[in-house]
Amino acid sequence: MDGLHKGWFTEFSPDDLEKINGSDSDSKQLKSDGQEMGGAWPGQAFSLQVKKTLFHEKSKYQDVLVFESTTYGNVLVLDGIIQATERDEFSYQEMLAHLPLFAHPNPKRVLIIGGGDGGILREVLKHEQVEKVTMCEIDEMVIEVAKKYLPGMSCGFNDPKLDLYCGDGFEFLKNHKNEFDVIITDSSDPVGPAESLFGQSYYELLRDALNDDGILSSQGESVWLHLNLIAHLIKFNRQIFPTVNYGQSIVSTYPSGSMGYLICAKNANRDVTVPSREVSPSIQSQLRFYNSEVHRAAFVLPQFVKNALNQ
Repeated sequence: MDGLHKGWFTEFSPDDLEKINGSDSDSKQLKSDGQEMGGAWPGQAFSLQVKKTLFHEKSKYQDVLVFESTTYGNVLVLDGIIQATERDEFSYQEMLAHLPLFAHPNPKRVLIIGGGDGGILREVLKHEQVEKVTMCEIDEMVIEVAKKYLPGMSCGFNDPKLDLYCGDGFEFLKNHKNEFDVIITDSSDPVGPAESLFGQSYYELLRDALNDDGILSSQGESVWLHLNLIAHLIKFNRQIFPTVNYGQSIVSTYPSGSMGYLICAKNANRDVTVPSREVSPSIQSQLRFYNSEVHRAAFVLPQFVKNALNQ
């Protein structure tokens, strides 16, 4: 079965969907550095009512679906997993982008790994300090679909500051050293090919691609679902970067309603939990979720999370 059924789309945990389809494979388990980290959100599912299917094809890499929902606007789904909805996408895009960008005093060169829907690019371009944005997105179909069906997110693809590279971000990083002020990884969960973006060798490449005062931000999963994975990421990154922090915020359509952000800096004196620049009125007028107070609050963690991450 798939997620579309009788006018509803249901987002199953990939490992649960394998079981529903009669498979005993463990290929849909989350993994990092070869270690299994459990299912994505086992034992629960999330449904949206479908008004109309707008696009549904398989690219070279994944199943790509866009549907118009009755309450969340247009919805982008990759391999059965909701990536963004028009109703709440800004909450994730703004936090993943602006936490590192405002932590940096002068971000001129920015690299985005993934982010084919254009949401992170849109947010990066709001910073007048940014002179060049390089984006590495492996799936051209996602970009084209976003341009057609998610215009509010994909509005930055024609910006002259953008250098778009359609290919593997992991491979791209190997040829770029000491180049970027900020790198943002907007990835899916570590299932299948995306597993490489949650491993130690990937973060070592990120470190090498950042300049001496560089900051990175990565999609960091949810503490309610993936605390073991998050602790694993924090542990090995503390061997790579002198500054490693984890923040979180609410995202209504992410399983469990929360999303995390892994923020690392090469400068040991850079406190990423405090903005280096306050939000100007001109930028704040364009934002719907992020502000300087939310930046600081994102890093105030519940005690059970602090205990797990400081072991």
